[in-house]
Amino acid sequence: MPDSHDPEMQNKDRKAMSTANLVRFSEMGFIIPAGVIVGLLLGKLMDHWLGTKWIYIAGVIFGAVIGFIQLIRMALSMEKQ
Repeated sequence: MPDSHDPEMQNKDRKAMSTANLVRFSEMGFIIPAGVIVGLLLGKLMDHWLGTKWIYIAGVIFGAVIGFIQLIRMALSMEKQ
């Protein structure tokens, strides 16, 4: 059974934590742009269906707000860990 004080095991644990943090931070970088793009596409689709030309702006704003909310939620959950 490996010893928890083994330097090699501690190094592997650090690398695993480093990789997990990298994945979380890269995900955080995609949340807001993804929200904006989804909001834009849904707004354009609604504009097409309803024959309007302004709903896409509301979709972009809504997507950005949702992206920021999700970003804050993710940052708070990372802080708890």
